[in-house]
Amino acid sequence: MNEFARTAAVDRVERLVETVESEPMPVPVREVWVYGDVALGLDPVERLDVYLTKDMLFGREGDREAEFRERHGVEGVGKTVSAEWAEAYPEHLRANHSGHAAPEKCLAAHLVDDGEPIHLEVCNTGFENNVTQRLEGAKARGNYEQILDPRGVCLWVDGTRSTEAMEKLRAGDLVFPTLSDALGMLGMEEGEAERATDAVRAYRERQEGASVRGDVV
Repeated sequence: MNEFARTAAVDRVERLVETVESEPMPVPVREVWVYGDVALGLDPVERLDVYLTKDMLFGREGDREAEFRERHGVEGVGKTVSAEWAEAYPEHLRANHSGHAAPEKCLAAHLVDDGEPIHLEVCNTGFENNVTQRLEGAKARGNYEQILDPRGVCLWVDGTRSTEAMEKLRAGDLVFPTLSDALGMLGMEEGEAERATDAVRAYRERQEGASVRGDVV
């Protein structure tokens, strides 16, 4: 699958929200946002960009870590991801390069199939705050690829769906500026905003299938 028809993209977003609502997650999820192509009303949607705001566990079930280390070869279950979730969904348990359970990778494995053109951004802070954090970091380093597109819409917060936002998303009624203009509204100079837009576009065009990025702010 290389892209979604718009109706299929919004249907896929609804199914993802339903999964977050109804099934145990590796870490608590507080917010679900979409941004980029689907928020802009494009058809087709080349990639579906989803932002999840999560909480951290901080060792709530750490007494089961040794059990999962022995059974699955993964450290940190019960500390960084829920042991109850890992017991129910061992097929979705994923580790980082050091062998520790990675919340963002576990969420991606649970919510997205490998071949789907879906990107997940997972962070412990809300979308709008992370947009600012990532923009400041990109400007300081001159690395624009990791800028988070600020044109987003919140669909679900703490168990409550925004029916109005979902209806507007489905109808393509949300109105946003171009990415360069949106970056300009956040304080980026015009020339830099254009360069950043080109970098973000080129980065997205190189992505295939499912992808995930985890942030801690």
